[in-house]
Amino acid sequence: MKQYLCIDLKSFYASVECVERGLDPMTTNLIVADLERSEKTICLAITPAMKALGIHNRCRVFEIPKDVEYIAAVPRMQKYIDYAAQIYGVYLKYVSPDDIHVYSIDEVFMDVTEYLPLYQLSAKELALKIMADIQETVGVRATCGIGNNLYLAKVALDITAKHAADFIGVLDEASYQRLLWNHRPLTDFWRIGPGIARRLEEHGIFTMGQVVRTSEDALYQWFGIDAELLIDHAWGREPVTIGDIKAYKSKSNCLTSGQVLSRDYSFEEGELVVKEMMDQLCLDLVDKGLVTSSITLYVGYSNALHMNGARGSASLAVETNADSLMIPAISALYRRIVNPRYPVRRMNICCNNVVPDSGVQQMSMFDDDLNLDRSRILQKTMLEIKRKYGKNAVLKGMNLEEAATGRDRNRQIGGHRSGEE
Repeated sequence: MKQYLCIDLKSFYASVECVERGLDPMTTNLIVADLERSEKTICLAITPAMKALGIHNRCRVFEIPKDVEYIAAVPRMQKYIDYAAQIYGVYLKYVSPDDIHVYSIDEVFMDVTEYLPLYQLSAKELALKIMADIQETVGVRATCGIGNNLYLAKVALDITAKHAADFIGVLDEASYQRLLWNHRPLTDFWRIGPGIARRLEEHGIFTMGQVVRTSEDALYQWFGIDAELLIDHAWGREPVTIGDIKAYKSKSNCLTSGQVLSRDYSFEEGELVVKEMMDQLCLDLVDKGLVTSSITLYVGYSNALHMNGARGSASLAVETNADSLMIPAISALYRRIVNPRYPVRRMNICCNNVVPDSGVQQMSMFDDDLNLDRSRILQKTMLEIKRKYGKNAVLKGMNLEEAATGRDRNRQIGGHRSGEE
């Protein structure tokens, strides 16, 4: 029988900030948030000590009770990545990378089935050993779920481990059905979001046990093919393995970039930001050796308008990663789909169906291959400079305009401060 571990790093960002300050996250009130943004900014993490006060993780700063004193740590994403890399090194002391699936920066799945006889340990004993090694190595506490499949391991982590003295939850199909078929709310279960829970509740279904007792035909009528996953999970079943995940290859790939602006931008300011984003995506394509033949743009209007944004796509004459072709294309697309009367607040660009750059491009009679070669050389030179001296070491004129966001975004990772500026 398979044995999976799902290990999560407890309040990871907040724990790292406490470790860096020589503090205990279990007793220290600390949040990770950029207070310079506004009091509406979301806390990336809060310590277990604050959760014990009834404060919800991912709350907004203004939602923290005024009588609670706390330390506010500015996000340092590069620091968290460095810690995560160290912790991954701990995992590799016990398990091959072929048997590890990194689910997020602070959570992994491991298939430890073949390692238990080797170490002569039970799954729980191995989990305790790894968790102790993490705390000794970096000072961060971990929690763990153990199950016979990936789903049970994840649910054991999310629901039962938090109530265990050793921070480990263990489930098999029988104990899952016995302990959790009547558990509420449904949103505590992996892959059930508020939308699915709300639709189930409309039909009087509030627990996984009730899902099991509902006609499968009705579930397929309500949810289509997604009902198969819901039914399997209601029984505690999950056929996908880590081997399946490793072997999966997407039929198509894309490269995307998105951002939410700090204020409402005018039509012209929004176009500037879109051009900056496209410029960076071109460099990413060159860096990864990829090209694309189409781009998609989404622009969301000001929150005050309460209306749908603008969306559209444009085809390129050739498969390319040249900024000299793609920036004018995104600019033309922006001007075609966006209403100039409305202020904009968010945008997302997708380079569709990216493929490896063969180095040979089919030119049209209107293309200037000399300019494209010059563009490619310039882009590669810029990449080399940025890698050596930092992303802001070389900039374009548009990056220096007042409404530009590129320089600030170059100092961020995942939309938050890298901590290296």
